[in-house]
Amino acid sequence: MIQRIQTIYLLVVTILLGVALFSPVGQFVAADGVTTMTFKPLGLTLQDGSLHSTWGLFGVLLLAVIVALATIFLYRNRMLQVRMTVFNSVLLLGYYAVFGVFFYVLKENLADMEFRLGWALCLPLVCVILNYLAFRAIYRDELMVRAADRLR
Repeated sequence: MIQRIQTIYLLVVTILLGVALFSPVGQFVAADGVTTMTFKPLGLTLQDGSLHSTWGLFGVLLLAVIVALATIFLYRNRMLQVRMTVFNSVLLLGYYAVFGVFFYVLKENLADMEFRLGWALCLPLVCVILNYLAFRAIYRDELMVRAADRLR
């Protein structure tokens, strides 16, 4: 069952979340338009080169990568695989809640700067959609197996 379509979905989720781990989710831009501070899941790089840690974002994404990768290899226990994909989706929605908290705290400290969103912020949402597609495919396989068992 490892060659099924849900494996492709979960593999793409793992790759996209791996990319999101190290990609900037946005930038704080000063009023002059030149001074910028990059906001990555691991932290905010300040103007003086120091790092303001946002380890919570990195931790949530890293946990989501591990869960997605582990879910691929649970093909023998489809119901556990279904639960893990749902858990991963909830975890990714929690990522946006954690991002909102960090953004609110950083925005208070950098009130005179404008925030510009990065493209990597949409990757967890794409992964939630792919998790839903994997959930449907796994559940469809489970229904097929149950129907085959009923016919025996």
